[in-house]
Amino acid sequence: MTDEDLRSVRERLGRVGVWLSSLRLAPVDEERRAVRRIEELGYGSIWCGEGIGGKEAFAHQSLLLAATDHIITGTGIANVWARHPATMQGGAATVGAAYPGRFVLGVGISHAPMVERSGQAYQTPLVHMDQYLDAMDAAAPEAPAVEVPVPRVLAALRPKMLALARERSDGAHPYFVPTSHTALARQALGADRLLIPEQAVVLTTDADEGRRMARAHMATYLQLPNYVNNLKHLGYTDQDISGGGSDRLVDAIVAWGNEADIAKRVTEHIDAGADHVLLQPLGSLDEAVRQLEALAPAVLGR
Repeated sequence: MTDEDLRSVRERLGRVGVWLSSLRLAPVDEERRAVRRIEELGYGSIWCGEGIGGKEAFAHQSLLLAATDHIITGTGIANVWARHPATMQGGAATVGAAYPGRFVLGVGISHAPMVERSGQAYQTPLVHMDQYLDAMDAAAPEAPAVEVPVPRVLAALRPKMLALARERSDGAHPYFVPTSHTALARQALGADRLLIPEQAVVLTTDADEGRRMARAHMATYLQLPNYVNNLKHLGYTDQDISGGGSDRLVDAIVAWGNEADIAKRVTEHIDAGADHVLLQPLGSLDEAVRQLEALAPAVLGR
């Protein structure tokens, strides 16, 4: 994308969006109600992930886009192990052609345990992603034409994948990261690329409850080497990572507190170089929407 295209994407996204894992399991009618309400509140985007065999990414994005009028949606991520690269390119272009300017393609390498459960052999992430992007680009001439270019961002954590995101995409979508990572990611990406981190949140001033919910959320991620290695790269120790996570790590990964506390964390990401921060309120879909309603005045400035 050109610099002008990227400026336009930043303007459309605004400061804060939403990332909801709870959309993956919710009935379709509940999803529609939730995303309509999130759009009404004024959030700039809504993102969700993809598990192999779950809701297919492009069909899912189309559902969310059809249920809303103007909010942008994003894949966080569309899994490279779920489809051929030509299908990834064509699927993104099809959604982009149907909903001009309203879709961001987040592409990610996933994790070895999840890929191997699907019957595939996980390969070196950097090499596989580079080759996958080559094949996507080769398929681009056959993909549907789009009125507005579809931004492509990579799920990138460590320096080499961030460098690949800078060289081969429009930016990065880091997940499960503290604000210290945002500063490093901006440095690696340079000033022109998009940086869209996810930030888990719990709207409670009860430290015990906030950390309990945070640890429940973090449990699976702390078993995945890609995330663990990134945390160690950032200076967290085995002691921080073991036992559900130290308070230091838990508080860095999940922002808990009142509305002002959550807004402060958003500002920390923005000050560190983020273009757009994706809030992921923990809990059920209904609970997440209630938190977003309460947070909107503080984080959106309304």
